[in-house]
Formats: sequence, C-alpha cells, structure tokens
Amino acid sequence: MQNLSPRHVKTEEALWLGVVSGWYSTKVSGTFVSGPHDSEAECLRKIAEINPPPAKVRKVVHAA
Repeated sequence: MQNLSPRHVKTEEALWLGVVSGWYSTKVSGTFVSGPHDSEAECLRKIAEINPPPAKVRKVVHAA
C-alpha cells in the first residue's frame, strides 16, 4: 500500500522540473505517481483508484 497525496505544481516549478503544470499524486518521497490532473478532486479520484482504502473486515460472533 502506498501513501499518496495530491500536490499542485505551479508553472514556475513545472518549467524547472520539466513537467506540465497541474495536480499530481505523489509518494511521501515526492516522486510523481500520476498526473497532471486538471483539479485536486480528479487527482484524489486517481489516488483512490491506485490506492483503494482497505476492505472492512466483518467479525462473526458465535452464540454460546
């Protein structure tokens, strides 16, 4: 499981990095995983797709 977060890269930084300005999903290390996305909401949807929340485990209780 990756811990991804949204990050907005503005034009000045994008030029310096050699990427397109926009929203990117990034690892804790700062590595870009996906993007650019047009909005933070779109980026968050992609993060949820890449890194879905863990499934809830249902406990079964047996009657005594």
